[in-house]
Amino acid sequence: MTVRKGVVVLTVAGLLGTVGATTADAAPAKGQDLRKSLDSLVRQEKFPAALATVTERGRRTSLVAGSSRIERQVPVPRVGSVRAGSNTKTFTAVVVLQLVAEGKVELDAPIEKYLPGIVRGEGIDAGKITIRHLLQHTSGLPNYTEYLGLQDFEKVQHRYVPNHELLAAALSHPAKFAPGTKWEYSNTGYLLAGMVVEKVTGRPIHEQITERVIKKAGLKHTYWPLIGDQTIQGPHPHGYAIGDSATGKVVDATELDPSWGGAAGQLISTPGDLGEFFKVLLEGRLLPAAQLAEMRKTVDVSVFPGAKYGLGLMSNPLSCGGVYWGHGGDIHGFETRGGATEDGRTVGLAVTAMPGTFGDAEKGSKAVMATVDTAFCK
Repeated sequence: MTVRKGVVVLTVAGLLGTVGATTADAAPAKGQDLRKSLDSLVRQEKFPAALATVTERGRRTSLVAGSSRIERQVPVPRVGSVRAGSNTKTFTAVVVLQLVAEGKVELDAPIEKYLPGIVRGEGIDAGKITIRHLLQHTSGLPNYTEYLGLQDFEKVQHRYVPNHELLAAALSHPAKFAPGTKWEYSNTGYLLAGMVVEKVTGRPIHEQITERVIKKAGLKHTYWPLIGDQTIQGPHPHGYAIGDSATGKVVDATELDPSWGGAAGQLISTPGDLGEFFKVLLEGRLLPAAQLAEMRKTVDVSVFPGAKYGLGLMSNPLSCGGVYWGHGGDIHGFETRGGATEDGRTVGLAVTAMPGTFGDAEKGSKAVMATVDTAFCK
Protein backbone atom coordinates (compact mmCIF):
# COMPACT_ATOMS: atom_id res chain seq x y z
CA MET A 1 0.00 0.00 0.00
CA THR A 2 2.79 2.40 0.75
CA VAL A 3 5.04 4.34 -1.56
CA ARG A 4 8.61 3.07 -1.60
CA LYS A 5 11.03 5.88 -0.93
CA GLY A 6 14.41 6.45 0.64
CA VAL A 7 17.90 5.01 0.45
CA VAL A 8 18.97 2.36 2.92
CA VAL A 9 22.10 2.87 4.97
CA LEU A 10 21.89 -0.30 7.06
CA THR A 11 23.03 -3.70 5.84
CA VAL A 12 22.04 -7.03 7.34
CA ALA A 13 23.85 -9.37 4.97
CA GLY A 14 26.19 -10.68 7.64
CA LEU A 15 23.37 -11.49 10.06
CA LEU A 16 21.15 -13.65 7.89
CA GLY A 17 21.23 -17.42 7.94
CA THR A 18 18.72 -19.71 6.29
CA VAL A 19 16.31 -22.11 7.91
CA GLY A 20 13.49 -24.13 6.40
CA ALA A 21 10.89 -26.79 6.96
CA THR A 22 8.63 -28.79 4.67
CA THR A 23 5.61 -30.92 5.42
CA ALA A 24 6.22 -34.66 5.17
CA ASP A 25 3.84 -35.15 2.24
CA ALA A 26 5.20 -32.29 0.13
CA ALA A 27 6.63 -32.99 -3.31
CA PRO A 28 10.46 -32.92 -2.92
CA ALA A 29 11.15 -31.13 -6.21
CA LYS A 30 8.71 -28.39 -5.34
CA GLY A 31 10.40 -27.90 -1.99
CA GLN A 32 13.90 -27.75 -3.51
CA ASP A 33 13.06 -25.17 -6.16
CA LEU A 34 11.15 -23.02 -3.73
CA ARG A 35 13.86 -23.25 -1.10
CA LYS A 36 16.46 -21.98 -3.59
CA SER A 37 14.23 -19.05 -4.52
CA LEU A 38 13.61 -18.13 -0.88
CA ASP A 39 17.32 -18.36 -0.12
CA SER A 40 17.98 -15.99 -3.00
CA LEU A 41 15.47 -13.48 -1.66
CA VAL A 42 17.42 -13.41 1.59
CA ARG A 43 21.00 -13.64 0.37
CA GLN A 44 20.80 -11.76 -2.93
CA GLU A 45 17.91 -9.34 -2.40
CA LYS A 46 18.65 -8.88 1.33
CA PHE A 47 15.15 -9.36 2.68
CA PRO A 48 15.51 -10.28 6.38
CA ALA A 49 13.14 -13.25 6.02
CA ALA A 50 10.91 -14.94 3.47
CA LEU A 51 7.96 -17.26 4.11
CA ALA A 52 6.03 -19.30 1.58
CA THR A 53 3.24 -21.85 1.58
CA VAL A 54 2.29 -23.77 -1.57
CA THR A 55 -0.52 -26.27 -2.10
CA GLU A 56 -0.78 -28.55 -5.10
CA ARG A 57 -2.87 -31.71 -5.55
CA GLY A 58 -3.75 -31.70 -1.87
CA ARG A 59 -0.14 -31.44 -0.74
CA ARG A 60 1.15 -28.47 1.22
CA THR A 61 4.71 -27.18 1.31
CA SER A 62 5.72 -24.51 3.81
CA LEU A 63 9.24 -23.11 3.76
CA VAL A 64 11.05 -20.21 5.38
CA ALA A 65 14.43 -18.54 4.95
CA GLY A 66 16.40 -15.91 6.83
CA SER A 67 15.89 -14.70 10.38
CA SER A 68 12.96 -13.24 12.28
CA ARG A 69 15.26 -10.54 13.65
CA ILE A 70 18.06 -8.60 11.97
CA GLU A 71 20.20 -8.12 15.05
CA ARG A 72 20.49 -11.82 15.81
CA GLN A 73 19.56 -15.17 14.30
CA VAL A 74 16.02 -16.12 15.29
CA PRO A 75 14.12 -18.93 13.50
CA VAL A 76 11.31 -17.83 11.23
CA PRO A 77 7.97 -19.46 12.15
CA ARG A 78 6.78 -21.73 9.35
CA VAL A 79 3.20 -20.61 9.94
CA GLY A 80 4.05 -16.99 10.60
CA SER A 81 1.60 -14.11 10.76
CA VAL A 82 2.30 -10.98 8.72
CA ARG A 83 0.50 -7.77 7.88
CA ALA A 84 -1.43 -8.57 4.71
CA GLY A 85 -1.72 -4.98 3.46
CA SER A 86 -3.78 -4.57 0.32
CA ASN A 87 -4.90 -8.19 0.22
CA THR A 88 -7.54 -6.69 2.51
CA LYS A 89 -9.08 -5.07 -0.57
CA THR A 90 -10.18 -8.45 -1.92
CA PHE A 91 -11.91 -9.25 1.37
CA THR A 92 -13.68 -5.88 1.28
CA ALA A 93 -14.69 -6.38 -2.35
CA VAL A 94 -16.14 -9.80 -1.52
CA VAL A 95 -18.38 -8.28 1.16
CA VAL A 96 -19.56 -5.54 -1.22
CA LEU A 97 -20.37 -8.13 -3.90
CA GLN A 98 -22.19 -10.29 -1.37
CA LEU A 99 -24.36 -7.24 -0.64
CA VAL A 100 -24.88 -6.83 -4.39
CA ALA A 101 -26.07 -10.44 -4.55
CA GLU A 102 -28.44 -9.73 -1.66
CA GLY A 103 -29.92 -6.74 -3.50
CA LYS A 104 -28.64 -4.25 -0.92
CA VAL A 105 -26.04 -2.57 -3.13
CA GLU A 106 -26.09 -1.81 -6.85
CA LEU A 107 -22.71 -2.25 -8.50
CA ASP A 108 -23.27 0.52 -11.02
CA ALA A 109 -25.09 2.91 -8.72
CA PRO A 110 -23.33 6.18 -7.77
CA ILE A 111 -21.59 6.50 -4.43
CA GLU A 112 -23.88 9.45 -3.71
CA LYS A 113 -26.76 7.01 -3.31
CA TYR A 114 -25.12 5.39 -0.29
CA LEU A 115 -23.04 8.20 1.18
CA PRO A 116 -24.99 11.35 0.30
CA GLY A 117 -23.17 14.63 0.79
CA ILE A 118 -19.90 13.02 1.90
CA VAL A 119 -17.79 12.80 -1.25
CA ARG A 120 -17.10 16.38 -2.35
CA GLY A 121 -14.03 18.02 -3.86
CA GLU A 122 -12.53 19.77 -6.85
CA GLY A 123 -13.58 17.90 -9.98
CA ILE A 124 -15.10 15.12 -7.86
CA ASP A 125 -18.70 14.22 -8.71
CA ALA A 126 -20.15 11.57 -6.41
CA GLY A 127 -23.11 11.26 -8.76
CA LYS A 128 -20.84 9.82 -11.46
CA ILE A 129 -18.50 7.65 -9.36
CA THR A 130 -20.01 4.18 -9.05
CA ILE A 131 -19.37 1.30 -6.66
CA ARG A 132 -17.68 -0.51 -9.55
CA HIS A 133 -15.32 2.42 -10.04
CA LEU A 134 -14.33 2.27 -6.37
CA LEU A 135 -13.54 -1.44 -6.51
CA GLN A 136 -11.66 -1.29 -9.83
CA HIS A 137 -9.56 1.83 -9.14
CA THR A 138 -11.21 3.71 -11.99
CA SER A 139 -12.87 6.40 -9.84
CA GLY A 140 -10.26 9.13 -10.36
CA LEU A 141 -10.26 9.81 -6.61
CA PRO A 142 -6.97 11.01 -5.10
CA ASN A 143 -5.14 8.35 -3.11
CA TYR A 144 -5.19 9.33 0.57
CA THR A 145 -2.00 7.42 1.42
CA GLU A 146 -0.02 9.91 -0.70
CA TYR A 147 -0.86 12.69 1.74
CA LEU A 148 -0.27 11.13 5.18
CA GLY A 149 3.50 11.50 5.37
CA LEU A 150 4.01 7.73 5.29
CA GLN A 151 7.49 8.19 3.82
CA ASP A 152 8.54 9.43 7.27
CA PHE A 153 7.28 6.31 8.96
CA GLU A 154 8.59 6.99 12.48
CA LYS A 155 6.36 10.06 12.74
CA VAL A 156 3.18 8.13 11.97
CA GLN A 157 4.05 4.62 13.19
CA HIS A 158 2.00 4.79 16.38
CA ARG A 159 -0.57 7.38 15.34
CA TYR A 160 -4.25 6.51 15.17
CA VAL A 161 -5.86 8.00 12.06
CA PRO A 162 -9.69 7.87 11.90
CA ASN A 163 -11.55 7.43 8.63
CA HIS A 164 -12.72 11.04 8.43
CA GLU A 165 -9.11 12.25 8.44
CA LEU A 166 -8.19 9.78 5.71
CA LEU A 167 -11.09 10.91 3.55
CA ALA A 168 -10.36 14.58 4.18
CA ALA A 169 -6.74 14.04 3.11
CA ALA A 170 -7.93 12.66 -0.21
CA LEU A 171 -10.75 15.10 -0.91
CA SER A 172 -8.55 18.13 -0.27
CA HIS A 173 -6.92 17.35 -3.64
CA PRO A 174 -8.54 17.50 -7.08
CA ALA A 175 -9.78 14.48 -9.00
CA LYS A 176 -7.13 12.70 -11.06
CA PHE A 177 -9.45 11.99 -14.01
CA ALA A 178 -13.10 11.52 -14.95
CA PRO A 179 -14.63 8.32 -13.51
CA GLY A 180 -14.22 5.28 -15.75
CA THR A 181 -11.73 6.88 -18.15
CA LYS A 182 -8.47 5.53 -16.68
CA TRP A 183 -7.05 3.12 -14.12
CA GLU A 184 -5.00 4.42 -11.19
CA TYR A 185 -4.56 2.72 -7.84
CA SER A 186 -6.34 4.56 -5.03
CA ASN A 187 -6.86 3.34 -1.50
CA THR A 188 -9.59 5.96 -1.18
CA GLY A 189 -11.94 3.79 -3.22
CA TYR A 190 -11.70 1.03 -0.63
CA LEU A 191 -12.01 3.44 2.27
CA LEU A 192 -15.35 4.46 0.74
CA ALA A 193 -16.32 0.87 -0.08
CA GLY A 194 -15.88 0.02 3.61
CA MET A 195 -18.03 3.00 4.54
CA VAL A 196 -20.73 1.80 2.14
CA VAL A 197 -20.72 -1.62 3.81
CA GLU A 198 -21.12 0.00 7.21
CA LYS A 199 -23.94 2.27 6.00
CA VAL A 200 -25.87 -0.54 4.34
CA THR A 201 -25.44 -3.18 7.06
CA GLY A 202 -25.37 -0.92 10.10
CA ARG A 203 -22.34 -2.87 11.33
CA PRO A 204 -18.57 -2.17 11.32
CA ILE A 205 -16.54 -3.32 8.33
CA HIS A 206 -14.23 -5.48 10.46
CA GLU A 207 -17.20 -7.45 11.74
CA GLN A 208 -18.63 -7.94 8.26
CA ILE A 209 -15.30 -9.16 6.88
CA THR A 210 -14.85 -11.49 9.85
CA GLU A 211 -18.32 -13.03 9.68
CA ARG A 212 -18.88 -13.03 5.93
CA VAL A 213 -15.40 -13.92 4.68
CA ILE A 214 -12.83 -15.04 7.25
CA LYS A 215 -15.11 -17.47 9.09
CA LYS A 216 -16.89 -18.61 5.93
CA ALA A 217 -13.56 -19.40 4.26
CA GLY A 218 -12.31 -21.22 7.37
CA LEU A 219 -9.21 -19.05 7.77
CA LYS A 220 -7.73 -19.79 11.18
CA HIS A 221 -4.85 -17.30 11.19
CA THR A 222 -6.49 -14.24 9.65
CA TYR A 223 -7.94 -11.40 11.68
CA TRP A 224 -8.65 -7.69 11.77
CA PRO A 225 -6.67 -5.90 14.52
CA LEU A 226 -9.12 -3.76 16.44
CA ILE A 227 -8.67 -0.14 17.50
CA GLY A 228 -5.55 0.29 19.60
CA ASP A 229 -4.02 -3.10 18.75
CA GLN A 230 -0.58 -2.39 17.30
CA THR A 231 0.75 -5.92 17.71
CA ILE A 232 0.76 -9.04 15.54
CA GLN A 233 -0.83 -11.93 17.39
CA GLY A 234 0.60 -15.45 17.21
CA PRO A 235 4.06 -16.54 15.99
CA HIS A 236 5.48 -13.96 13.57
CA PRO A 237 8.73 -12.61 12.17
CA HIS A 238 9.64 -8.97 12.73
CA GLY A 239 9.11 -6.58 9.84
CA TYR A 240 11.41 -3.69 8.94
CA ALA A 241 10.93 -0.35 7.19
CA ILE A 242 12.70 2.89 6.40
CA GLY A 243 11.81 5.16 9.28
CA ASP A 244 13.14 8.42 7.87
CA SER A 245 13.32 9.01 4.13
CA ALA A 246 15.97 11.69 4.55
CA THR A 247 18.50 9.45 6.31
CA GLY A 248 17.40 6.01 5.14
CA LYS A 249 17.44 4.74 8.73
CA VAL A 250 15.78 1.35 9.09
CA VAL A 251 13.46 0.70 12.05
CA ASP A 252 11.52 -2.24 13.42
CA ALA A 253 8.01 -1.84 11.99
CA THR A 254 6.47 -4.94 13.58
CA GLU A 255 4.30 -2.89 15.91
CA LEU A 256 2.38 -0.07 14.30
CA ASP A 257 -1.09 1.45 14.30
CA PRO A 258 -2.74 0.07 11.16
CA SER A 259 -5.76 2.38 11.33
CA TRP A 260 -4.73 4.18 8.14
CA GLY A 261 -5.05 0.87 6.31
CA GLY A 262 -8.66 0.22 7.20
CA ALA A 263 -10.79 -1.50 4.56
CA ALA A 264 -7.90 -1.01 2.14
CA GLY A 265 -5.17 -2.74 4.14
CA GLN A 266 -5.63 -3.56 7.82
CA LEU A 267 -5.79 -7.37 7.91
CA ILE A 268 -3.21 -9.71 9.44
CA SER A 269 -2.84 -13.20 7.96
CA THR A 270 -0.37 -15.93 7.01
CA PRO A 271 0.89 -16.90 3.54
CA GLY A 272 -1.03 -20.17 3.84
CA ASP A 273 -4.29 -18.47 4.77
CA LEU A 274 -3.98 -15.98 1.92
CA GLY A 275 -3.47 -18.74 -0.64
CA GLU A 276 -6.43 -20.65 0.78
CA PHE A 277 -8.62 -17.55 0.68
CA PHE A 278 -8.07 -17.04 -3.03
CA LYS A 279 -8.67 -20.74 -3.69
CA VAL A 280 -11.98 -20.68 -1.81
CA LEU A 281 -12.96 -17.51 -3.67
CA LEU A 282 -12.27 -19.00 -7.10
CA GLU A 283 -14.19 -22.14 -6.16
CA GLY A 284 -17.32 -20.02 -5.74
CA ARG A 285 -17.67 -20.64 -2.02
CA LEU A 286 -17.85 -16.95 -1.10
CA LEU A 287 -19.84 -15.43 -3.96
CA PRO A 288 -22.61 -16.50 -6.34
CA ALA A 289 -21.45 -17.15 -9.90
CA ALA A 290 -22.79 -13.85 -11.25
CA GLN A 291 -20.90 -11.73 -8.72
CA LEU A 292 -17.70 -13.77 -9.07
CA ALA A 293 -17.91 -13.20 -12.82
CA GLU A 294 -18.20 -9.44 -12.23
CA MET A 295 -15.18 -9.60 -9.95
CA ARG A 296 -13.15 -11.21 -12.73
CA LYS A 297 -13.98 -8.62 -15.40
CA THR A 298 -10.60 -6.96 -15.74
CA VAL A 299 -8.85 -3.96 -17.20
CA ASP A 300 -5.18 -3.78 -18.17
CA VAL A 301 -2.87 -2.24 -15.58
CA SER A 302 0.80 -1.31 -15.46
CA VAL A 303 1.62 -2.74 -12.03
CA PHE A 304 3.30 -5.91 -13.38
CA PRO A 305 3.79 -7.09 -16.99
CA GLY A 306 0.58 -8.73 -18.20
CA ALA A 307 -1.33 -7.91 -15.01
CA LYS A 308 -5.06 -7.21 -15.13
CA TYR A 309 -7.33 -5.82 -12.41
CA GLY A 310 -10.92 -6.79 -11.73
CA LEU A 311 -12.98 -5.81 -8.70
CA GLY A 312 -10.41 -6.18 -5.92
CA LEU A 313 -8.88 -9.15 -7.73
CA MET A 314 -5.84 -9.30 -10.02
CA SER A 315 -4.68 -11.81 -12.59
CA ASN A 316 -1.00 -12.33 -13.40
CA PRO A 317 0.44 -14.49 -16.19
CA LEU A 318 2.56 -17.56 -15.40
CA SER A 319 5.65 -18.71 -17.30
CA CYS A 320 4.19 -22.22 -17.44
CA GLY A 321 0.96 -20.97 -19.02
CA GLY A 322 -2.29 -19.57 -17.72
CA VAL A 323 -2.69 -17.08 -14.91
CA TYR A 324 -3.10 -16.98 -11.19
CA TRP A 325 -5.65 -14.81 -9.41
CA GLY A 326 -4.75 -12.90 -6.27
CA HIS A 327 -3.89 -9.43 -5.09
CA GLY A 328 -0.83 -8.70 -2.97
CA GLY A 329 -0.02 -6.15 -0.32
CA ASP A 330 2.67 -3.66 0.67
CA ILE A 331 2.68 -2.17 4.15
CA HIS A 332 5.53 -1.05 6.38
CA GLY A 333 7.49 -4.15 7.36
CA PHE A 334 5.95 -6.63 4.95
CA GLU A 335 5.22 -7.42 1.32
CA THR A 336 2.89 -10.28 0.37
CA ARG A 337 2.20 -11.83 -3.03
CA GLY A 338 0.46 -14.91 -4.41
CA GLY A 339 -2.97 -16.31 -5.09
CA ALA A 340 -4.58 -19.35 -6.68
CA THR A 341 -5.08 -20.93 -10.10
CA GLU A 342 -8.22 -22.38 -11.66
CA ASP A 343 -6.97 -25.92 -10.97
CA GLY A 344 -6.58 -25.30 -7.23
CA ARG A 345 -2.87 -24.56 -6.87
CA THR A 346 -2.14 -21.89 -4.28
CA VAL A 347 0.89 -19.81 -3.36
CA GLY A 348 1.30 -17.43 -0.47
CA LEU A 349 4.59 -15.55 -0.15
CA ALA A 350 5.72 -12.91 2.34
CA VAL A 351 8.96 -11.01 2.89
CA THR A 352 9.67 -8.97 5.99
CA ALA A 353 10.42 -5.63 4.36
CA MET A 354 9.19 -3.86 1.29
CA PRO A 355 11.55 -3.93 -1.69
CA GLY A 356 13.94 -0.99 -1.43
CA THR A 357 14.37 -1.23 2.32
CA PHE A 358 17.61 -3.24 2.24
CA GLY A 359 18.31 -3.60 -1.48
CA ASP A 360 17.28 -2.31 -4.88
CA ALA A 361 13.52 -1.77 -4.99
CA GLU A 362 12.86 -2.73 -8.60
CA LYS A 363 15.17 -5.74 -8.52
CA GLY A 364 13.68 -6.93 -5.23
CA SER A 365 10.12 -6.56 -6.48
CA LYS A 366 10.89 -8.58 -9.61
CA ALA A 367 12.58 -11.26 -7.51
CA VAL A 368 9.51 -11.62 -5.30
CA MET A 369 7.26 -12.03 -8.33
CA ALA A 370 9.70 -14.50 -9.88
CA THR A 371 9.59 -16.56 -6.68
CA VAL A 372 5.80 -16.70 -6.90
CA ASP A 373 6.12 -17.91 -10.48
CA THR A 374 8.63 -20.55 -9.40
CA ALA A 375 6.29 -21.74 -6.68
CA PHE A 376 3.44 -22.15 -9.16
CA CYS A 377 5.41 -23.54 -12.09
CA LYS A 378 8.38 -25.65 -10.94
